[in-house]
Amino acid sequence: MQLWSRRKFFLTSVASSVAAGVGKVFARPIPADAAGVSLAPAQGTRPLIISSANGLHALDKGMDILKKGGDTLDAVVATVTVVEDDPNDDSVGYGGLPNEEGEVELDASVMHGPTRRAGSVASVRRIKNVARLAQTVMEKTNHVMIVGDGARRFGVAQGFEEMNLLTEHSRKIWLAWKASSSVNWRPGIDSPEWKQQMTAIFGDDQEKIAYAERVIAHPPTGTIPCMAVNEKGDISATTTTSGLSWKIPGRVGDSPIIGAGCFVDNEVGAAGSTGKGEENIKIAGGHTIVEMMRHGKSPEDACLEALARIAHNYNGDKKKLSTFHIFFYAINKDGQHGAASLWRNHYSEPGHSVYAIHDGTQARLAECKAYFDEINTHG
Repeated sequence: MQLWSRRKFFLTSVASSVAAGVGKVFARPIPADAAGVSLAPAQGTRPLIISSANGLHALDKGMDILKKGGDTLDAVVATVTVVEDDPNDDSVGYGGLPNEEGEVELDASVMHGPTRRAGSVASVRRIKNVARLAQTVMEKTNHVMIVGDGARRFGVAQGFEEMNLLTEHSRKIWLAWKASSSVNWRPGIDSPEWKQQMTAIFGDDQEKIAYAERVIAHPPTGTIPCMAVNEKGDISATTTTSGLSWKIPGRVGDSPIIGAGCFVDNEVGAAGSTGKGEENIKIAGGHTIVEMMRHGKSPEDACLEALARIAHNYNGDKKKLSTFHIFFYAINKDGQHGAASLWRNHYSEPGHSVYAIHDGTQARLAECKAYFDEINTHG
């Protein structure tokens, strides 16, 4: 079976696959009571590495580095690089869903707790491993952020390969989006339109047609944040993304913003986010969560506090809040972890939102705490 959906890449047969220790799982987000999902965060343990659910199959890579005494930043970057390289995950790196002009633009940031350094890139085209590029900015320059064509040229100078990041799958979905949003990109009034147009693009694959229609109606925001703490208590984090699908070229969300999509304090913990980055930027969510943990909140409660601030910006108006979704993830120095989602489900999918953890035994999924218990069918 051909794999192509960002969420289907890691979540079908989760219960049986996780129990059997299989590295890759393919499916929809799972119900809260399904086997293989922790209903409460584990007690603190080190080393620990966590990510959004689409990093589940890659956490072994990072944990192996941690167990061998490697640097925490190398561990998280190696983890997300697996996902960036995967053409079947259209939320990051190669195969990411493009901007409105059909160009894939990537953003990423890193923070290294032990040295209190950071690096970031935004609106990068033609270089797929932008988490590693952000790490290179941190290690090889006295800058924190490089953007646009300057970031691409810097990457080329540092030996990164240029390539076309648009896969055939992501190109077809972009064409379907163009057909749905512009009268000039679909047949004229003398031709039967939408269903025939979708069939022309995807053939008779109803699953792909359904997925395309879903992401056209609700443009995905993608992203994979990853954070790790080693046995000594050193912490690092990265967040990488292809950003909001069909965005205006040059749009930048929270992923490359230090203090929003990624933040680390080696004395406290780390936090990251997925979902609508604009809402996270407005509350400096990564920094907010770490400060809440500094004052004694658990990672989960700190994530909920960040969501409360987003809800407060809309006076708790669920009608307005239902137009988007956002998720926060956090670890503390003791190896405790937690995550929270604005709504109970992941986007319009059934079942509770989940995230991925590896505490040295096996990669598995844990449930995100929901700020609103309702299912959001719009954001």
